[in-house]
Amino acid sequence: MLLFPLVHLAFYVRVRDNFVGLIKEIIRAKGHPNITGRHETTIEVTRDPEISPRADCIIGVMADKAVKHISPELKEHLLAGGKIEVMISVEDSVFSFEARGSPKLKLLSDKEIVFRKSTYVDERTIAIEATAAAKDVPRPMIEMLKKGKNLLIEIRAL
Repeated sequence: MLLFPLVHLAFYVRVRDNFVGLIKEIIRAKGHPNITGRHETTIEVTRDPEISPRADCIIGVMADKAVKHISPELKEHLLAGGKIEVMISVEDSVFSFEARGSPKLKLLSDKEIVFRKSTYVDERTIAIEATAAAKDVPRPMIEMLKKGKNLLIEIRAL
């Protein structure tokens, strides 16, 4: 009689483990006239309202979150070295890439979120070994961002 509930519980746990993809985070930001999207190793969004033309990694300003504000579930996934898919949307255009977390992540910045192709980590880094950088974002999307269009970033645990 007790065997059935235990089997059922084991099945539930296994099925539940397959739903890691339900961990997701949405970040909203805006474009800015100084966005160039030319950086070769990083993609960044900032909560600051202004950027200089030298900020070639920044693709969004006035973000509603920084790395410090992401959910505890996503932080746990990233600190365990988990992989993520990042989807960047501007109007009907979507660009996606993958990256991974690391136990070395600090996740402390209350101003920025940075995705890095390298393994370098600082307080702004959300993920490393990204498969894309700002220079890889399609130019039509960068042009829309230069016009101040809204930016949506969806991060999903893999």
